[in-house]
Amino acid sequence: MSAKKLLHEIILERRLVGDGAMGTQLFLAGLESGACGEAWNLTHPDRVLAIQKRYADAGADCIITNTFGGSRIMLRRHHHEKDLAAINAAGAQITREAFGGREGFVLGDVGPLGALLEPYGDLTEADASAALEEQCAALVAGGVDAIIIETQTSLEELGLAIDAAKAAGAPTIIASLAYDLSQDGTFYVTMMGVKPERAAEFIADRGAHIVALNCGTGMDMIGAAKVARIYRESCSLPIMVQPNAGLPVLENLKAVYKQLPADMAAGVPAALAAGANIIGSCCGSTPDHTRAIRQQVDAFNRAHP
Repeated sequence: MSAKKLLHEIILERRLVGDGAMGTQLFLAGLESGACGEAWNLTHPDRVLAIQKRYADAGADCIITNTFGGSRIMLRRHHHEKDLAAINAAGAQITREAFGGREGFVLGDVGPLGALLEPYGDLTEADASAALEEQCAALVAGGVDAIIIETQTSLEELGLAIDAAKAAGAPTIIASLAYDLSQDGTFYVTMMGVKPERAAEFIADRGAHIVALNCGTGMDMIGAAKVARIYRESCSLPIMVQPNAGLPVLENLKAVYKQLPADMAAGVPAALAAGANIIGSCCGSTPDHTRAIRQQVDAFNRAHP
């Protein structure tokens, strides 16, 4: 890696833009439902690169690797466990290539393990830690600028993942939770009952560098701004937000996100005012959403040199 400043240092100087949804883009590129998208890093690297290059061309400063399900526990379900090191290394390499030589930050994606830890489920803490450490080590060896631990709902697994990223020597560690809007629309909480205030304190105490949010039912850009404000009041860490493209509607038994790029971008000033240092997007978003977010972030950076 070059001797550039670390991501969590850069974002104290200027606001950055993240990329958008990966899963829906993979499906549009031909991935079959239920197939292993991460394996495409080896079998269809050109298609993964094309997706990420569109995000880079749309103005993303930070692009997340195609390794969301890249742990041995998740890859085992698709019989790709033996390819773990290669899948994660290729994911980092493809993402770096997407920037085409310009400065950009490669965020190594570590998603949920897909199993509940004991005593709620069958996954032991030792097995969870081993799987997380293995993936984080592969991503760091691949040259990522940060590890982003995404779509977390419990502090137990999140804590193990932060520890794994630290053990692997990740330059920057981003801890991101998925919050759902309460039935009465008054607060956000994860599926496992974690509120943003508690998450922020936990992440800061555990030693991550950036506190983040992504996905979740009802998590749009305005909701992201609300949670970002809670984060800002609860800890001193920089903040990253990756909300969905509005609220989904059900079409043919599938959740479809229809928020237009301009409508998503209209909420960006509120997220920036709340203290968000990196603004990307999640489910249902496209490079066009990234481009619209870029315009808002550029305007903010010009007004706050």
